[in-house]
Amino acid sequence: MTAAGRPVLLAAGGTGGHMFPAEALARALIARGRSVALVTDARGGGFGDRLPEVNVHRIAASGIAGTGLTDRASGVCRLALGFLQARKLIRAIDPAIVVGFGGYASVPPLLAAQRSGRRSVIHEQNAVLGRANRLLARRASAIATSFDNVRALPLGVASRVTLTGNPVRPAIAELATLPYPAPTPGGSLDVLVLGGSLGATVFSTIVPGAMTQLTEAERSRIHLVQQCRAENLDATRAAYAQLGLTVELAPFFHDMPARLAAAQLVIARSGASTVAELTAAGRPALLIPYPHATDDHQRANADALVSSGAAWLLAQPAFTAAALTERLRFWLADPSPLGVAAGRARAIGRRDAADRLATLVLATADSFASQERAA
Repeated sequence: MTAAGRPVLLAAGGTGGHMFPAEALARALIARGRSVALVTDARGGGFGDRLPEVNVHRIAASGIAGTGLTDRASGVCRLALGFLQARKLIRAIDPAIVVGFGGYASVPPLLAAQRSGRRSVIHEQNAVLGRANRLLARRASAIATSFDNVRALPLGVASRVTLTGNPVRPAIAELATLPYPAPTPGGSLDVLVLGGSLGATVFSTIVPGAMTQLTEAERSRIHLVQQCRAENLDATRAAYAQLGLTVELAPFFHDMPARLAAAQLVIARSGASTVAELTAAGRPALLIPYPHATDDHQRANADALVSSGAAWLLAQPAFTAAALTERLRFWLADPSPLGVAAGRARAIGRRDAADRLATLVLATADSFASQERAA
């Protein structure tokens, strides 16, 4: 079978940060007439009803960093089992290429592909190469990155690195075609508070505290939509109710494109998906990196936006109610910096990241097929 007739196998850990770009690439490949399969671990739910044509395969996988000796040994055993399962799967479906999106579920399939002499591409969503991708980078045929500068890349791989950007969902990418709803002096300010896939407890304390310190007139101009962990919902709602505020709270927003479209300011963590969506949509942000992220990668992600003038950064220890009050009061008095940051965010956004990545993947697969025919 020719390379064009063989599926592209995607490998991704089960979290949204890995699965969202994998889904975006799957859509781009399917639009080009290619069949796609996905391999993940038990956490990965696949793409569900959104892409039913993508066959999902599950293998054993486990992280091994930062655990006790017994847990590490168990993790190694699960990765070894996953490698055997992935090798069997790859032999069965004969993919044209294997694409990894990080997370330990991507390690067995990529290792199996590399050891069998097949082409592989790894995609890094963050500004610091993830630990799973570090294991795979030296033998990867190509490395796709989301930032101009990525830390922890191994020596000798620079010639195989291509900046594609981090694919976002099509509905998010389409926001780049809509104008930023710039706030006006004396007008209202629509604020969207996000805390990653599950919310952030610190936001449920600091944001209501900041609203308490604003004057009643200032509070009346701020319209809040806030992602909130389920266990914090009642307490956070009560805190706002004491101020006479009705704030829309939810553990997860299924209509994120609409939320981003309406937002004039976003307060958020700086995970890879959040940063990619902010820049694709062109929205200014106050970023509070998760301080316990592996290798402090959220700080590196935020720094990339701050250096471009697209966002502001507060380290979590400095993210106090008083500090947030000061920022909000400044933007209420003079919202023009928000419009400038929105423009700079849009300028560095890559709404075509999925197509760029699809082009790289297919070109890498085709170059290998050409070498096979020549041999």
